[in-house]
Amino acid sequence: MNTLHRKSLPGTQLDYFDTRAAVDAIQPGAYATLPYTSRVLAENLVRRCDPATLDASLSQFIERRRDLDFPWFPARVVCHDILGQTALVDLAGLRDAIAAQGGDPALVNPVVPTQLVVDHSLAVECGGFDPDAFAKNRAIEDRRNEDRFDFIDWTKKAFKNVDVIPPGNGILHQINLERMSPVIQVQDGVAYPDTLVGTDSHTPMVDALGVIAIGVGGLEAESVMLGRASWMRLPDIIGVKLTGKPQPGITATDTVLALTEFLRKQKVVSSYLEFFGEGASHLTLGDRATISNMAPEFGATAAMFYIDAQTIKYLKLTGRDDELVKLVELYAKETGLWADSLADAQYERVLSFDLSSVVRNIAGPSNPHNRVPTSELAARGISGVVENEPGKMPDGAVIIAAITSCTNTNNPRNMIAAGLIARNANRLGLTRKPWVKSSLAPGSKTVELYLQEAGLMPELETLGFGVVAFACTSCNGMSGALDPVIQDEVVSRDLYATAVLSGNRNFDGRIHPYAKQAFLASPPLVVAYAIAGTIRFDIEKDVLGHDADGKAILLKDIWPSDEEIDAIVASSVKPEQFRKVYIPMFAKQADDGIKVSPLYDWRPQTTYIRRPPYWEGALAGARPLKGMRPLAVLGDNITTDHLSPSNAIMLDSAAGEYLAKMGLPEEDFNSYATHRGDHLTAQRATFANPTLKNEMVIEDGKVKAGSLTRIEPEGTISRMWEAIEVYMERKQPLIIIAGADYGQGSSRDWAAKGVRLAGVEAIVAEGFERIHRTNLVGMGVLPLEFLPGVNRKTLGLDGSETYDVAGERTPRSSLTLLIHRKNGETVEVPVTCRLDTAEEVSIYEAGGVLQRFAQDFLESSKAA
Repeated sequence: MNTLHRKSLPGTQLDYFDTRAAVDAIQPGAYATLPYTSRVLAENLVRRCDPATLDASLSQFIERRRDLDFPWFPARVVCHDILGQTALVDLAGLRDAIAAQGGDPALVNPVVPTQLVVDHSLAVECGGFDPDAFAKNRAIEDRRNEDRFDFIDWTKKAFKNVDVIPPGNGILHQINLERMSPVIQVQDGVAYPDTLVGTDSHTPMVDALGVIAIGVGGLEAESVMLGRASWMRLPDIIGVKLTGKPQPGITATDTVLALTEFLRKQKVVSSYLEFFGEGASHLTLGDRATISNMAPEFGATAAMFYIDAQTIKYLKLTGRDDELVKLVELYAKETGLWADSLADAQYERVLSFDLSSVVRNIAGPSNPHNRVPTSELAARGISGVVENEPGKMPDGAVIIAAITSCTNTNNPRNMIAAGLIARNANRLGLTRKPWVKSSLAPGSKTVELYLQEAGLMPELETLGFGVVAFACTSCNGMSGALDPVIQDEVVSRDLYATAVLSGNRNFDGRIHPYAKQAFLASPPLVVAYAIAGTIRFDIEKDVLGHDADGKAILLKDIWPSDEEIDAIVASSVKPEQFRKVYIPMFAKQADDGIKVSPLYDWRPQTTYIRRPPYWEGALAGARPLKGMRPLAVLGDNITTDHLSPSNAIMLDSAAGEYLAKMGLPEEDFNSYATHRGDHLTAQRATFANPTLKNEMVIEDGKVKAGSLTRIEPEGTISRMWEAIEVYMERKQPLIIIAGADYGQGSSRDWAAKGVRLAGVEAIVAEGFERIHRTNLVGMGVLPLEFLPGVNRKTLGLDGSETYDVAGERTPRSSLTLLIHRKNGETVEVPVTCRLDTAEEVSIYEAGGVLQRFAQDFLESSKAA
């Protein structure tokens, strides 16, 4: 840590680094013009970087240049158990690799504090209409995940600086917001802004507190864990001016769905957004967190709010210590991070959004940015009453209605509104339709406490929305099995069955294998759709039922007023509830004195945890980038769910067939996500999404959906996994051709690991989502970008070609893609190398993040 610009923080015993003085010494008055993001990143530089390079790095912030890489050292790493576990599996494998080469494996540890929350492994096998659902689902979770939890328990003892929150306690991001983030860190007598990376794309949820928190893949998190800087260039920082305030009856969900549509159209991919203006000051911290959580749905890296009175109010509400709350306000005002201090901040681009323009919305089908006003459902062809046969499910049947996801369950207004809808519906005799699998899975145990305090928990339970988990469930594809009778009817009648959830993602095939499409909605709307029972229903106009006097009941008859919602929030949500939940959760456990080996004892017959193969076989060899054949030719908006799905594993899938051969009963196949610690299972998930459209597979003149490809040069149509096996046996290098926004969605690094293990050496796309591009680099896959106006269609690519890549790989250099057509013609196409920094070039040339670290570790050990 430097001493330059270190000063005493007035009114405290602490020091801080005076970033304003450092910036203004270069150009007087410049600090006042810097956006919030630049101020926090600049503080990190002043405190952590080499003084010899400090002025050059800070000058970029002042001049808005992007020609110099600079280091960022996040204060901590947060993980959920899926990507966090796979990251630790990688580190365990790294220990083995280092031990095999004579190094000391015990020296491989996270040096940055790492917090792992086990929150992604529970499936809603028992719905919220079962009073014992929570206990039953937890028991199933423990049984299915015994191998995984054994490994996680080992990591607590084997690695330094790893804290684990066990299953059943809530969702990482909500716990991070409500407790884990102090907003201002204190270490060795120095106060500084909290910053972090998290192994989930929704890590920016805590940006709502003014904390720079970005989602990364497990590979990048591993690098940060091990103490390496996250190298970056000045990001594109966009100001989003919020005006007006929401109309009566409009929820934070409605607002964020409207913002998602708006910001996607504004092309904010990889940008840092900063929300400000009078409209922002009207939003509660819960509202802000709902917005920040969906940053990846905008395509943005971060979605920041300034520290202000709402921040302080929230810290008090969630039971933070008084001294911490005082420090946050004092530090923010002293260092220019308080909202009033940013009046002169300048942005290269400012967008304006009027909160009063937001109407009641849902999003769907298929994408979070497909916003539909509920008043227009019929006109869009989504709703519309149809004649239904008595005793049968209707067209558009809602088979999943889930109040789920930290996006919305973090927000007391949303949850109280859902409870009030349930109360009003119960009073009028409305019920959930029998085919609807309903569930309530809050991201925090405090939600149940304040719903009980408000007397609304029994009302939700009466409608079938009892607590099934404190975990990430339906939003992550963990909706669990349907009632067999309902499943049989969906299949036999080929019903257009749907899901409605208060989540952040609704990609095809994600929420449930038998829900053909899914829609995002606010928690109170989820309750309303459970009553309606079908998406083919005009929720604003159609009749939900009749009261005891035969009077028709509409949505407006059960929708609570804002005044009632706010009054109940004020009287029912209390700091002592948060303290009751979080003080014991984060109490340090006594060391039982049991020591474990620094090397994990890998279980031979597992399908969950296996030593990773990244230092052996094909991955240890060269990547010549010559003679590559396409594994897939894909369109726009390919998501990580297409690349490596997370939902339930079906028996007829490649992974399902493998698990059956390994002796696992079908009821315990679990999800693709939970098996990512075993590469033999996870490899079989590569492109396993049944909604994938690979343009190499044409039937009757149309692209056929499915986990399919065409083996070349034979031209044989095959399931994706069988084709990968053929190509691996031939040692055939592969390439993927894609359209715009490749790699949208979750930060799962298996979307990169899977293609690399299949033999993919390069991916050429019209554009990449940030996290997935970084994951590709971390796995040693070369990302290449077509120039504007050039794509697979203009080039007439059909998958019969072979490809070479020529040129020197330097940051964002121009390379040449040589396309060798079947007729003997060769076409040379310029492409941009999307290794964006010198650090990324170094990682790629080493073969990936882990290979690079192993090389450096062994070299430093020899030097010592």
